[in-house]
Amino acid sequence: QVQLVESGGGLVQAGGSLRLSCAASGTILSISLWGWYRQAPGKQRELVATITSGDDTNYAESLKGRFAISRDNAVNRAYLQMNSLKPEDTAVYYCTAGGRELTDTGRRGFSSWGQGTQVTVSS
Repeated sequence: QVQLVESGGGLVQAGGSLRLSCAASGTILSISLWGWYRQAPGKQRELVATITSGDDTNYAESLKGRFAISRDNAVNRAYLQMNSLKPEDTAVYYCTAGGRELTDTGRRGFSSWGQGTQVTVSS
């Protein structure tokens, strides 16, 4: 089973930057899609950004220009660079990935989520 672990969250002042990382582990054959989502207190989880294996990216409209998603499939990692952070960016940020893995019974598709990392932006 593919597991995802996020890191890089923390407390930052408004206007600051953070870089989140997501590490995937397991018997991974390929990762076709990475994604970052976030969930603020009392709100639904929302899309932040996605990136495909071909480097096609998609961003929440309100985050374009401040956030950047990237990936390094050679080491099974994805990143989220967050600049000009605002208090409203405060949330738990989750990584997700989908692709194919090798199991005891053969190859199969997977879709996994990490446990999340807290980002808090102070005003």
